[in-house]
Amino acid sequence: MGKLRIYNEDGTASGDVISNNDTIRELLAAKGVEFEVWSTTAALSPAAEQNEVIAAFQQDIDTLNTRYGFKSVDVVALRPDHPDKKMFREKFLSEHTHADFEVRLFVDGSGLFYLHLDDKVYLVFCEKGDLISVPANVTHWFDMGINPDFKCIRLFTSEEGWLADFTGSDIANHFPDYDTFSGSLA
Repeated sequence: MGKLRIYNEDGTASGDVISNNDTIRELLAAKGVEFEVWSTTAALSPAAEQNEVIAAFQQDIDTLNTRYGFKSVDVVALRPDHPDKKMFREKFLSEHTHADFEVRLFVDGSGLFYLHLDDKVYLVFCEKGDLISVPANVTHWFDMGINPDFKCIRLFTSEEGWLADFTGSDIANHFPDYDTFSGSLA
């Protein structure tokens, strides 16, 4: 189940953590962001590679392709023992946009999206079964934590897949990181 907390641009929280998926969906939908909870019952081993993950979730991918006409599908996965986890984390931690909208379906683990919408930053904690769609040109970033443990199917309408235009802003430094935020949920 996802969690949402809305912050002001200066990093101060403007409300409590929201745990109700219907409320999260409604608040994000008002900003053009889709949030859904999907059944992710396919059994995957922790070492499942891209082809195995896509095969296990092909029906879900087909449903999303029918809805949006995606041209690129991949799987991004990081585990705590990944040798390049620090480099990947730093790449996603910088505020950026995409010319294409981005859809992620979490099939394992969790991650934290930061959506910079108007004068607020929406922290969306996603877990297994959560699907989030970040609209084109929305400034955002993503944190997977110091010891990442997640697996997502990513879908794009462009054949190139994940292409980021970094804003150069340091705004990400003003908000709780994944480890701090997820620790506060316990």
